[in-house]
Amino acid sequence: MVGQTLQQSTGPVVVNHHSTHPTLATLLSLQRRRPYDRNTCHYNPYGPIFSDRERLHIYISDAGVLAVAYVLYHLVLAKGLPCVICVYGVPLLVVNAFLGSFTNRRDRDYGILNKVFLNITDTHVAHHLFSTMPHYHAMAATKAIKPIPGEYYQFDGTPVYKAIWREAKECLYVEPDEGDKKKGAFWFRNQL
Repeated sequence: MVGQTLQQSTGPVVVNHHSTHPTLATLLSLQRRRPYDRNTCHYNPYGPIFSDRERLHIYISDAGVLAVAYVLYHLVLAKGLPCVICVYGVPLLVVNAFLGSFTNRRDRDYGILNKVFLNITDTHVAHHLFSTMPHYHAMAATKAIKPIPGEYYQFDGTPVYKAIWREAKECLYVEPDEGDKKKGAFWFRNQL
C-alpha cells in the first residue's frame, strides 16, 4: 500500500510518459488530449503541457518545492531522519493514500467528509471534465453530466475503509485496452 501511495502521488507528476490517462473524459472525448513529442514532467517549465504564460508559475512552484526540500534537509540534520519521517513523511503518506482513494476517476460518498473536502469526493468526475470549474458548481455539474456518459459514469458506494483495502489489495496495475492501445482507455488489473 505504501508503494502504491508513493507511485500515485509522485509518479504522474515527475514522469508522465502517457499523454492520456484513464479518465471518463478520455473515453467520451470531452476533454482534449493530445500526444506529446517529449516527456510531460510537471516540474519542467518548458515542457509541452505548459504555455508561455504559465512558465513563471512553474518556476515559482519549483522554487517552493526546493524550499521545502531545503527545510526538510536541515530538519533532518537538526532532529534526525526518524523524527522527520514520523512528523512529515508518515502524515504525507496518509494524506496521499486518502487522496488517492478518491482520485481514481470515480465518485464516492464519504458522508460528512464530502462537505469537508468541498465535494471533491462525490464530484470527482466533474472535476476531471471541468478542472477549472469552482467547487461550488460541482454538485450541479455532476447532476447535469450523469446522463451523458451513461454506463461509463462510475459511482462507488462501498464504505470508504473497505474500498481503500480493496483497491490496495486488488488494483496492482493498469494497462491499455487490448483492442485499441492508442485510444487512452486503461483498465485496472489484479493479476500479474
